[in-house]
Amino acid sequence: MLDNNSDVYERRQAVRVMGRNLFYFQPVSREKFAALFKDFEAGVPPYSQEGLSEIETFIGAQSALARIRARDADLGDFLAHLDAKVNLILKNVTSSKNFFDKLTLHDLNLSGRGISFISDYKIEPGEILEFHIALLPTYTYVYCFGKVVSCKAQPENEGKTSYRVAAEFVLIMEDDQEKLIRHNFKQQSLALRNRRGRG
Repeated sequence: MLDNNSDVYERRQAVRVMGRNLFYFQPVSREKFAALFKDFEAGVPPYSQEGLSEIETFIGAQSALARIRARDADLGDFLAHLDAKVNLILKNVTSSKNFFDKLTLHDLNLSGRGISFISDYKIEPGEILEFHIALLPTYTYVYCFGKVVSCKAQPENEGKTSYRVAAEFVLIMEDDQEKLIRHNFKQQSLALRNRRGRG
């Protein structure tokens, strides 16, 4: 007989929500992933990698701005303008590309177990991908890795072929998995309220 707590946990993980979020992915070599996974099993979080502190700082600032805006729209707007100005100055001074420069809006189908998204190019099943996800509107940052389980060509749009990629998470912090689950429940609840409001 299946344990009730285990059953609830499985159902929570399986909840899927489609939405627009900031997203960036890139392939990872088997060697790099093996080293990261070994560190992860030894208690070293994947967030300890070089370059990730900058994106965490940026996303943390955006998250704080979103909370301030919810309480005080004018103050939030003022701070957002200051933040944009500081980022522009930093970009001109450093002239180097960071991960957050690569984050763009994507339609993502997310659950606690995996992700599905559209790619401009074909990705072979079994390939390991590194994911940077900023869940909107809260700017909650999730950094994780997934293994591609399927890649299917979509109908051509303006002469271009795109691919629907599905991947299961193979390295994700428990806290990040919980962030995804909470985000999905919140988005589901919001969609339900909106539908009721229109009815």
